[in-house]
Amino acid sequence: MICKDENKRKLQSSVELLITMSFGLAILLPIVILAFIQIANTNTSLTAIESQQTASKLSNAAVLIGNEGPPARQLVQVNMPPGVINVFVGNTLNGVGHEIIFQIVSPINTSFITTYTPINISGNLGGISSQGTYLVNVSAQSSCPSNPNLPCVYMQPAV
Repeated sequence: MICKDENKRKLQSSVELLITMSFGLAILLPIVILAFIQIANTNTSLTAIESQQTASKLSNAAVLIGNEGPPARQLVQVNMPPGVINVFVGNTLNGVGHEIIFQIVSPINTSFITTYTPINISGNLGGISSQGTYLVNVSAQSSCPSNPNLPCVYMQPAV
């Protein structure tokens, strides 16, 4: 008889512990999920800010070199943040234009960070879209490689 009562108490204790643990997990799980979502949003925001700073640095160098005219050139060191999948110079076809465009991928969507320059720019920076530090050659051209009829500032990775 004593064994049955003791087994019932152990079973009751186990069930109570299981119920308590279930309530604890039910409360803790949404908090953990929200924390992971918040961390992902913070990383996306940080990538966007870093991309904007890099695009502004390239834009400022392009304006400086463009105002000096050919054969002016400058080597610019840029840091590519994680999440950048493409960099367009001039326009999305890398033709002559007035924009530097960073294409960023996040868990939610793909977004574009754009910087405007008042001068004609062109180039091909698609090869430096992975995270890291790169040197970019910024040079004033009397005839742009992507459109020989226009002068521009041309950007390409330094070799």
